[in-house]
Amino acid sequence: MNDLRSLPSVDALLETNFGKSYLGAYGHTLTVQAIRETLADARSAHLELETKIPDQGKLLADTERKLRSWTSPTLYPVINASGVILHTNLGRAPLSADALQSVQDMGSQYSTLEFDMEKGARGSRLEHAHQTLTRLLNAEAALVVNNNASAVLLMLKALTSGYKVVIARSQLVEIGGGFRIPDVMLQSGAELVEVGTTNRVHLRDYVQAFDAETEAVLRAHRSNFAIVGFTTEPTLKEIAQAARNQGLYVFDDLGSGALLDTAQYGLKHEPMVQESLADGADLVCFSGDKLLGGPQAGIIVGRADLIERLKSHPLARAVRADKMALSALSATLLHYLKGEAEEKIPIWQMIAAPLEEIRQRAEFWQKALGRGEVIATQSTVGGGSLPGESLPTFALTFRVSHPHKFLAGLRTSSLTVSHSPSVIARIQEERIILDPRTVFPHQEEDLLKTLASVLETP
Repeated sequence: MNDLRSLPSVDALLETNFGKSYLGAYGHTLTVQAIRETLADARSAHLELETKIPDQGKLLADTERKLRSWTSPTLYPVINASGVILHTNLGRAPLSADALQSVQDMGSQYSTLEFDMEKGARGSRLEHAHQTLTRLLNAEAALVVNNNASAVLLMLKALTSGYKVVIARSQLVEIGGGFRIPDVMLQSGAELVEVGTTNRVHLRDYVQAFDAETEAVLRAHRSNFAIVGFTTEPTLKEIAQAARNQGLYVFDDLGSGALLDTAQYGLKHEPMVQESLADGADLVCFSGDKLLGGPQAGIIVGRADLIERLKSHPLARAVRADKMALSALSATLLHYLKGEAEEKIPIWQMIAAPLEEIRQRAEFWQKALGRGEVIATQSTVGGGSLPGESLPTFALTFRVSHPHKFLAGLRTSSLTVSHSPSVIARIQEERIILDPRTVFPHQEEDLLKTLASVLETP
């Protein structure tokens, strides 16, 4: 018990050179809290485990570890060498340089978020991106909310609450995070009416389900899985015509938000927003951070009268997009309007990357490290888009005795390699795979530094 008297006071530790440096770096309140917890830990360990009282150096080191832990961000950049272009867990679509600049400009200054410059009075944030979207997609009107799940909920709540909404059983999808179409319908107040079977849905199934209480048909694109084999399904154009004959709305939840034809890059054709509008959908909703390549957002385009009803619904305020998302989205959409999406938007740069260029980058990595093997393999789009589709690529591979431990070493490299971001790779046939397609050129130096360090670790 007398050993506890050797524990220094909080003030004594604050008066040391290290204590003063912590005060300068972390502030008085946080530093004092860390020292108190460190002293409490030492006291408890001594009484309960009969450990020795740490010396001053150990106490100060433990204090610094606490301060670093408390102030280290949990959201930070990583190097994606997995070859998954839209990696949901890694933030999906990286923004273009123009989109980033727009975010910085709007975030660091005042802006016209809700100010009408001509009238000198309050304006509406709902107008931002509206003109670009309508011009780009030949749509009557547009509305941006915070994500596509919100877009679906808002459409159903504002336009179909208390009525029936018909949907094919093959489209009762669940996406990442447990977002299920039936659950959203339940929350909206709409009554779900399932038609057809899991693998086969006919137009007559829709028509037979229409009655006086039916308000709309919802088509949900299966953007994260595919049904193959003995299947059939009417086209959106056919569904829209049948619904129009009954005076019903048609909503198309595309999810992935493709504005370019993915088939021209050797991928399966992903339904495009422009096509849905042309095929007769009254409203089309899609994501901003998937194949569109922008920030997280939910975008609704279509009939002006329906968009106005969505804007005036109380839920619209709860799911509205903030100024950062609106600025980044506007800049991203301009790339499409100007015909420069492939050159400026990162995910399209990756999708369109020449195979020979990827091979040369992988070989450069191999030469720089002096080890590894370059092989032909596949990249995937990911992010709930183009399920099962892949792109040919080249990757640098390593055979290691413990591949999962090696991946863990790459992930935690930021803790051991000075100023080096963590690296996310994948395992294929017990080999470590590092795909240049998803690694930005400016990240290569850090990537090689981290790889060299982990490869040298026993």
